[in-house]
Amino acid sequence: MIELKNLSKTFNVNGKDVKAVDAVSLTVNEGEICVFLGPSGCGKSTTLKMINRLITPTCGQVFINGEDTSALDEVTLRRHIGYVIQQIGLFPNMTIEENITVVPRLLGWDKQRCHDRARELMHMIKLEPKQYLQRYPRELSGGQQQRIGVIRALAAEAPVLLMDEPFGAVDPINREMIQNEFFEMQRALNKTVIMVSHDIDEAIKLGDKIAIFRAGKLLQLDHPDTLLAHPVDDFVSNFVGQDSTLKRLLLVRAEDAADNAPSVSPQTPVSDALELLDEHDRRYVVVTDGQNKALGYVRRRDMHRQQGTCGDFLRPFNATAAHDEHLRILLSRMYEFNRAWLPVLDAEGMFLGEVTQESIAAYLSSGRSRGGKTSIVSPAEAAIS
Repeated sequence: MIELKNLSKTFNVNGKDVKAVDAVSLTVNEGEICVFLGPSGCGKSTTLKMINRLITPTCGQVFINGEDTSALDEVTLRRHIGYVIQQIGLFPNMTIEENITVVPRLLGWDKQRCHDRARELMHMIKLEPKQYLQRYPRELSGGQQQRIGVIRALAAEAPVLLMDEPFGAVDPINREMIQNEFFEMQRALNKTVIMVSHDIDEAIKLGDKIAIFRAGKLLQLDHPDTLLAHPVDDFVSNFVGQDSTLKRLLLVRAEDAADNAPSVSPQTPVSDALELLDEHDRRYVVVTDGQNKALGYVRRRDMHRQQGTCGDFLRPFNATAAHDEHLRILLSRMYEFNRAWLPVLDAEGMFLGEVTQESIAAYLSSGRSRGGKTSIVSPAEAAIS
């Protein structure tokens, strides 16, 4: 956990005191990614660098896992905090393996442990260790070098990771690939991360929290969906963009926007099913077994003036919604299959309800927002256009 208490920094510029960071207080819980956003000169990078004391605070405190970092010497502090910068900063005269294991070697790790750690991290970013570990940075592409910069910060197993626009200098294709790899690594390693970014889409994609800065002050710290749904003022609203509703589609899961819906069993008489459809003014109803597992659905028009049971008129689903898929994927699927609704199923195929275009619109206009952790949808899924 990272906690900042009234953290401030004042610089003397041409004989005048300029407050770059003004009494910033925030908490990033263990395993969370917090993204700092704001215009140039707003204090977000200065705040980040005060955490590992690359910049000395004028006043205020930084706590990591409850420990006041002012009691630690700077070298010890930095060896226990991973740090990634936009310029990568690989040592050109060292091999990739030597670059990755710089901090572990300083911490006294033995050679085999360093080698094993380098191999493990290379596999995480899908670069073959035998092919790349003995190369030098100049022999890698820019995107590959940026990947190495990220895993080097993770090599010593530090619980905290600071990232200063880590993907800003990478081309769009490689950038998305590295973001996806980082997201998967984070799910596996559960680091506490603070990242500076200038890209609202990147922040929404990766962040559990987003902190918006302006003129050295922290204006809002919230879950991305809350930030998009409830900006605290016009500045935040304008900063996140006029298409905030569309951005929210990437954050809301199917189960959040699903409506409760009736169901029947295969043994339900047609007459009872038609009565249920009339009662709820519906054209279809989902069919489930005794354990609530979805089997398909029946339609009013198929059963009109018919006898028998629902099992005689069962139709298979041609499209469904997984409970943890985000709404942008679901809307795309609805249009692809020309459907106005999708049944929402959990990982075992149990029926949770249904999502419709109306339920999605109702959720987004209701003022509700998701709190806590972000959706477990992967960035690769979130990239759907």
